[in-house]
Amino acid sequence: MVPFWQGKSVVNVTRESCRAYVTFRARSPGTARRELGVLRAAINHAHRSGRLARVVAVDLPDSPEARDRWLTRKEAAALLRSALREPRVRLHLPLFILLGLYTGQRKEAILSLRWPQVDLIAGRVDFNSPDSRRSNKRRAHQPIPRRLLAHLRRARLRGTDLGFVVHENGKRLGDIKRGFASACNRAKLGEVTPHVLRHTCATWLMQRGVPLWETAGYLKMTQETLQRVYGHHHPDFLKGAAEAFS
Repeated sequence: MVPFWQGKSVVNVTRESCRAYVTFRARSPGTARRELGVLRAAINHAHRSGRLARVVAVDLPDSPEARDRWLTRKEAAALLRSALREPRVRLHLPLFILLGLYTGQRKEAILSLRWPQVDLIAGRVDFNSPDSRRSNKRRAHQPIPRRLLAHLRRARLRGTDLGFVVHENGKRLGDIKRGFASACNRAKLGEVTPHVLRHTCATWLMQRGVPLWETAGYLKMTQETLQRVYGHHHPDFLKGAAEAFS
């Protein structure tokens, strides 16, 4: 944001300047909206800290349509096979994919997960790290699905008491985008990012008819977001309206 906003005062933040910034960036509306959201947060913080006498409105572009890309069971299996065939990532990337598919948690929550947060006896995992600051991106404390539990027990044999669950030679992974993208290319999967694993988990739960409140609690997602983005996958979606014609 610096090349556009540097040298300007808060009074220069207007609807016209925000729209000019969107044009200047020449990126997707979602990207410009996210960046202007950071600007708005900074202005609000300055106001709460007493450095601004009033809040200045930041005009944001309209929210883009939610992506509906998710993996079928066949695609998920192809992605796992592709990850297993690459020697460099075969010890950590398949486990990352399984955690994403079965827990629906975000990439950062999975990469920062340590073994003390995983109870293999009770079969529960808490993605909230004891020393991390709580944010709006909430993390779940959930039961471990039986299929995932078997993989975690095997992975525990390669881990250390305080180490990371997904690691490379005992070290935390800074990111997993490159290895994940390579696995997607080998599996011939387009438009798939690590976040698609969260979409997939939510979609599968909806398709299986899991109640909205239970799915929302499992994913640590609001029911409103779940209904809006994934509700049409549920077998009961608008069923009452359709059956009214019977």
